[in-house]
Amino acid sequence: MTLQQLRWRCRRGTKELDLVLGRFIEQGGFEQLDASGQAAFYDLLEQEDHLLQEWLIFGSNPREGELARIVERIRQSMHKS
Repeated sequence: MTLQQLRWRCRRGTKELDLVLGRFIEQGGFEQLDASGQAAFYDLLEQEDHLLQEWLIFGSNPREGELARIVERIRQSMHKS
C-alpha cells in the first residue's frame, strides 16, 4: 500500500480520528515502524471507529499486545510538535 492509499485508509467517521491518524502518517510514524509495527497499524485500521476513539482519544487500552503497542506509539506522536 502506498502512503497515499494509507492516508486515504486513515480517513474515518470522525474528524478527531482523521486528525490523529493523519498526523501519525504525516509525521512519518508509519514509515518508522518495523514490519511487525506496520502490520499492527494495518490491523488497527480494521477496527471499528468506536474502539479507535476509546483507545486513541479516551485513553482505554486494547487487550491485544500488538494493538496496545501501536496505540501507545500513536498516542506518543500526538504529543510531538
